[in-house]
Amino acid sequence: MRGTVKRHLAEKGFGFISDDKGVEYFFHHTACARGEFNTLQEGDKVEFTVAESSKGPRAEEVRRA
Repeated sequence: MRGTVKRHLAEKGFGFISDDKGVEYFFHHTACARGEFNTLQEGDKVEFTVAESSKGPRAEEVRRA
């Protein structure tokens, strides 16, 4: 799936990605490809897979598109 980084809270270790339908996905720094979390910026295009959690959908295997 493809999306856009909407919020990136590097100091807290997580962020949010929005797909083209407006659905938001939480992502944790451990879900990013090696070394990419610290280089992501709001507005960057990314690819990811979706996993379900108790708090809703989350992004996994996040990498720059």
